Amino acid sequence: MDCSATSPKTNAQDPRGGKVIPPQRGDTVSSRRILRKEAMSHLRPLGLIFLLACAEEQDASAPPPGGIAGTTQEGAPSGGIGGSPQGTSGYPPASGEGGGGHGSAGKTGMGGKGGVGTGGDAGQTGCESLPFPPETNAYPVTVGTEQAWVHDEKFPSGYFLTFDEFGKGMGEAPRKIHIFLPRDYPTSCERYPVLYMNDGVTAFWPGGPGNKSWQVAQGLTQVYDEGSVEPLIVVAIHALNRNVEYSHTEWSPGEPCCGVEDYAEYVGNRVKGFVDMHFRTRSGPEDTAIMGSSRGGLCSFLLATLRPDRFRKAGSLSPSFWLGLDPVFGGDYTGGPLAGSKLLTLATPTLNDPSLRPRLWIDWGLVHTGGFHNEVIEKAAAKRGKEMVELLLKSYSYQEGIDLFWKEDPIGEHDEISWARRFPDVLRALFPKNP
Repeated sequence: MDCSATSPKTNAQDPRGGKVIPPQRGDTVSSRRILRKEAMSHLRPLGLIFLLACAEEQDASAPPPGGIAGTTQEGAPSGGIGGSPQGTSGYPPASGEGGGGHGSAGKTGMGGKGGVGTGGDAGQTGCESLPFPPETNAYPVTVGTEQAWVHDEKFPSGYFLTFDEFGKGMGEAPRKIHIFLPRDYPTSCERYPVLYMNDGVTAFWPGGPGNKSWQVAQGLTQVYDEGSVEPLIVVAIHALNRNVEYSHTEWSPGEPCCGVEDYAEYVGNRVKGFVDMHFRTRSGPEDTAIMGSSRGGLCSFLLATLRPDRFRKAGSLSPSFWLGLDPVFGGDYTGGPLAGSKLLTLATPTLNDPSLRPRLWIDWGLVHTGGFHNEVIEKAAAKRGKEMVELLLKSYSYQEGIDLFWKEDPIGEHDEISWARRFPDVLRALFPKNP
């Protein structure tokens, strides 16, 4: 794990929007930043001290069941907890299931605790942590090749690292990404499941055409307080061109489309690979979800079926399963069934395999008055959502309440207010604390 951190000297955007924050010099936070910079040269030894402190909290005589695996390079263990890495496509994850006794000594000089299992290699230690705790004011850091801001908006459920131009360090088209870490992340040795979200612009703050928000942080606080969902990491990804990235087929004459397969590779490899490399995740697909609404809900369904090696849970709220079938935005689309559509052609290989198919949440609203979004888009989402649920139950042997969860919201509209209200229900279905 790359734990280096620097403080860029140039102005940077407000993590939440376009406001420019100048470098702060001479204040309390800057003073602490100077101390942090001086400490960076001693980061590895300090990381070892942190690892030793965490190790003292574990009973060496009673290894946990199922050791956690970590990253390896060319077959060499990078140190820590026993387990077998499961990475593919050049992005080995930071954790994996299984383990075989005690891990061998890693690069940190510490052997990891293996679990009950067979044949685990030593992997990345479970107690490494980014040295970026929340502070009163936002401050800049470097994670790998990417620049970010640490900022704390005082949500009880967590705090943020926001990447204003994720990908710029690798020469890619930059996009904004918010990573929302659990409140105890800086002091915990835990690994966390991860929820990836499309349309990250509206996940935490008002945005988009309606200037509304999913209020994800508030929803997390609700389920944490009631004890129904364990803490998780949220990665909210801003779209570059959602009409392209979130679509698999033509949906309106002359409009750009059909980039979802490339987007699935980008999120599954580049974004998830980065997150698993630099954060303490439970990186297996069974601990990873993708979620979105409307076009983003369609995209979530497709990412989970196109990349089951990465995502084994998907939340599709008011999903646009109508793309290429219904003339929601005009065009000569004559309807027709979902069965046999391009959407199902892409998804069926995964849906037919019980060992790969995702745990799914699908919902829709019943308010179909009050403007185009409700009268046309939500009406089409409701029609195709019902049809999809029936297909999954009858043709793909999904079981309601086991691997398929759905909801018909009598007061649901096609907006973030409705999706925010249902968000805690989606979390309980996809990330139950005691499944």
